[in-house]
Amino acid sequence: MSLTRVTPILFVRDVEAAARFYAGVLGFKIDFLHGDPPFYGAVSRDGVVLHLRHVDQPNFAELAAREPSLILATIEVTDVRMLFAQFEAAGANLVQSLVQQPWGGLDFQISDPDGNRISFVQFDASV
Repeated sequence: MSLTRVTPILFVRDVEAAARFYAGVLGFKIDFLHGDPPFYGAVSRDGVVLHLRHVDQPNFAELAAREPSLILATIEVTDVRMLFAQFEAAGANLVQSLVQQPWGGLDFQISDPDGNRISFVQFDASV
């Protein structure tokens, strides 16, 4: 027996708009949108999957505004510098630039239109 994967569920005000953001800005593909209008969906890129769930008001948005680094998902990548450059060119909301962390990772963070903060990290990189 082993655990095989985890799928973060992000709370968003508009599932279809959030899916378009993840696809258009961050390079994910839209796997599915469920409901009319959609109240649940999934996006993926390179085997990483994020689910999107409709809420009237994202419950972490206010807390994320007060907390300097309330990360809702961390995604490990093979070339964090290249991904950072891609997201920067696409106009993503980069809330933390590349930082070599004392715990060993080189990471950056984005915030989606609903305030969900996601970290992208490479563990074998150095500044």
